[in-house]
Amino acid sequence: MKFSDAILDATKTIMQADTKTVVFGLGVPDPKSIFGTTTGLADDFGFSRVFDIPLAENAMTGVAIGMAAQGYKVLFVHQRLDFYLLAMDQLVNTAAKWHMMYGGDTYAPITIRLVVGRGWGQGPTHSQALHSWFAHIPGLKVVMPSNPADAKGLLIESIMDPNPVIFIEHRWLHNMEGDVPKGLYRVPIGKANIVSKGSDLTIVACSLMVPEALHASKFLKKYNGIEVEVIDLRTIRPIDWDTIMLSVLKTGRLLALDIGHETGSVAAEIIARVSTKMSTQFKSNPERIGLPDFATPTSFGLTKNYYPDASTICERAGKMLNIDINTDLLQLSKPTKHDIPGEWFNGPF
Repeated sequence: MKFSDAILDATKTIMQADTKTVVFGLGVPDPKSIFGTTTGLADDFGFSRVFDIPLAENAMTGVAIGMAAQGYKVLFVHQRLDFYLLAMDQLVNTAAKWHMMYGGDTYAPITIRLVVGRGWGQGPTHSQALHSWFAHIPGLKVVMPSNPADAKGLLIESIMDPNPVIFIEHRWLHNMEGDVPKGLYRVPIGKANIVSKGSDLTIVACSLMVPEALHASKFLKKYNGIEVEVIDLRTIRPIDWDTIMLSVLKTGRLLALDIGHETGSVAAEIIARVSTKMSTQFKSNPERIGLPDFATPTSFGLTKNYYPDASTICERAGKMLNIDINTDLLQLSKPTKHDIPGEWFNGPF
């Protein structure tokens, strides 16, 4: 099943299981149906449970909070994380604090799907990865799946959670295929997954950087004999610190990857937390890889060297292990067009 189909399958599964689950968002019932992730929902469940919205993100977040307070489970969908910045007031000042301000007696079961991405000349206002913003806010959980099975399991878990969850999906992953369990499949929030075992270096990643890390780890093992342990965070609030710490205790090296800017990033938080707990365990200084600290450029020429990838990871790993890594073969496997995930990709919408 494709990643996008897993999102759709999760939504159908939970809507069938709980008749008080509703889905709304700009473009939800449109023919292109949010990259195919909401296809047919209105036909299956009716327009009282699946509906479009006006351009009023903040107001509709308020509607979501009101519905959640009355016992509905709300899935609020956005084609762009960038557009949802208009709703930060309701999200941060109301939804995130609802459970705490009412003494734990009431809940706000809202899941907000935000799609992120890059490339295709979208530039600085349509390519932002601001997940660390949301992870900074107490009361919010933040989920970032990297594969179809986790996309389904984490979305169902998010919708069933009694409090707000930010569910961030990278559209470059939408066409990724993988085995997806049937039925009401759930993946716990706050539990990382070790997707590759190794003893030389720990790489911690989420979202699109997980397949990049796996690509790098296979290359490093094949051509340099380096055993990399890759940890897929799955969720960035809460973070599974135990899994990270145990891995670093074994490898003595930590490389944290992020799809956002380095300053104030989740990668920076991981390095800070692990360093304060395990500073004597490191065989080399911990490193991070993220985006440069300036806005995403628009032009093809400038974006070519803007985003880190498997080659970047291999080069940094070599530095940490004091090994010269020749990434020429890795460079040859890159797609002809660097700003699209594959030939199947025909645009941001």
